[in-house]
Amino acid sequence: MTLHDLLATARLVVAEIEPDEAHDRLPAGAVLVDVREPDETIHGVIPGSVLIPRGLLETTVESVVADRDTELIVSCASGVRSLLAGATLHQFGYRRVSSLAGGFTAWKAAGLPWTAPAGLDSHNRARYSRHLLLPEVGEVGQQQLLDSRVLIVGAGGLGSPAALYLAAAGVGTIGLADMDAVDLSNLQRQIIHTTHRVGEAKVSSAARSITDLNPGVRVQQHHERVGPSNAEALVAGYDLVIDGADNFEVRYALSDASESTNVPVVYGSVFRFEGQVTVFDPRAGFTYRSFLPEAPPPEVAPNCATAGVLGVLPGIIGTIQAAEAIKMLLGIGEPLIGRILVVDALAMETTELKLRGVTERGRGPPPALAP
Repeated sequence: MTLHDLLATARLVVAEIEPDEAHDRLPAGAVLVDVREPDETIHGVIPGSVLIPRGLLETTVESVVADRDTELIVSCASGVRSLLAGATLHQFGYRRVSSLAGGFTAWKAAGLPWTAPAGLDSHNRARYSRHLLLPEVGEVGQQQLLDSRVLIVGAGGLGSPAALYLAAAGVGTIGLADMDAVDLSNLQRQIIHTTHRVGEAKVSSAARSITDLNPGVRVQQHHERVGPSNAEALVAGYDLVIDGADNFEVRYALSDASESTNVPVVYGSVFRFEGQVTVFDPRAGFTYRSFLPEAPPPEVAPNCATAGVLGVLPGIIGTIQAAEAIKMLLGIGEPLIGRILVVDALAMETTELKLRGVTERGRGPPPALAP
């Protein structure tokens, strides 16, 4: 079958619409799927479009647009690949598919809005190549991560894996807030530090490990104890906070700062063999203080120094915190807002607890936090 025959067959099931009509449909909920390759999209994209290279369409579209009743407008450079891709989507059960006539070229010629991504250099393309293959991240998302700022409170058991994985992911600025020094007893779980750094400030030790892993990450060291007097000023300079604290005073200070600045907090805690993760998002009416209005007595909630903790457990919880942070920064997936994930490492079981009183945001991604 010739290309002419393939296009003729595609037009039987996929309508072609002009750029002006496509532009008018987007505010009503239509999703624009751009099937061009990364070396094409660096020259410009239509705002809000989902970038899925044609070769990855079959394997990834369902994870990006699950509802087959969603209206899809497929775009390419000139309108040829988009017709063929639209026919493929129709075969996959998507019932409302159209192709942008003339593609991105016609869109630009019509004077409709488009943006030119800053683009990644060859070094970053190689470093983050596996992210670039994910339509949910791609070049635009990776640039968002590079532009984002995350504050990690506590450079200890939870902060260690969170910091390392966020640095590896390319979060552009990582703030570290901790006033303690590395102690020999920390090394059973605080993997960002090393034996020869015992006695060194944790923020300094952690900063060195981050820089060794990814020199492109900017590290801001806050060698201070976080509390009511400084939490708001610290939090206001970041897009998101990772809470790796080990005491209630810091958690409540972060909660109040989060509420006043609208900066979400990815919370984690560990106790013996059990850990918890959730996302406190003030935009959804959900903060640590609303979850736990008053601190429990010390004998009910002892810290790790008193009760002990399995060394690998903070690694599990801190890594989940990093995953939630990336989802929040990119506005993808379904973050743990209004849900607490409980991990029992001894039984190797997970439990999800749903919380009442959280503003209903519906299933699906939150708005992206990164600029």
